[in-house]
Amino acid sequence: MIYKNGKKIKQDMGLACEPFSNNSSNNVAEYTALIKALEFIKGKLDGKIIIRGDSQLAIRQMQGVYSVNAPRIIPLYKKARELVKDLNVKFEWIPREDNGEADWLSHKAYEEYIDKHPEARRTVEKYCATEKQKELMDRLKIKYDKYISKREASRLISRKLA
Repeated sequence: MIYKNGKKIKQDMGLACEPFSNNSSNNVAEYTALIKALEFIKGKLDGKIIIRGDSQLAIRQMQGVYSVNAPRIIPLYKKARELVKDLNVKFEWIPREDNGEADWLSHKAYEEYIDKHPEARRTVEKYCATEKQKELMDRLKIKYDKYISKREASRLISRKLA
């Protein structure tokens, strides 16, 4: 989402690449979203621009705090750096819990893709939460995505029970 003076001026969603492909990763998705936002901003917004994201890696790399070593990230990083070259941009990391709307959009795009591609659904289902985990999350009133992983379900359950 892109806001100007507190008002949302752009919202979009989509997948950076095909899930479970050799090119897919959460970091590729984060950089792809950043690049799309910067392409929209370029020439449309001026003044001080604050970009907030919940990817510590992408934000810290764009701040110059972390180095960029992953071969599939390097070209994305270079493209993002090129796009911010003439902009007055500040990058801020925010916790995922404070980035709910963006998180929801990314999950929605993922779910829509999985729903439309049976071969992807078969791959995903191996990693999805068990019925027992889903029942427990329901009893604990934990909100979860349709294709939540076993690992994420365990994390949410543990956090709730702690």
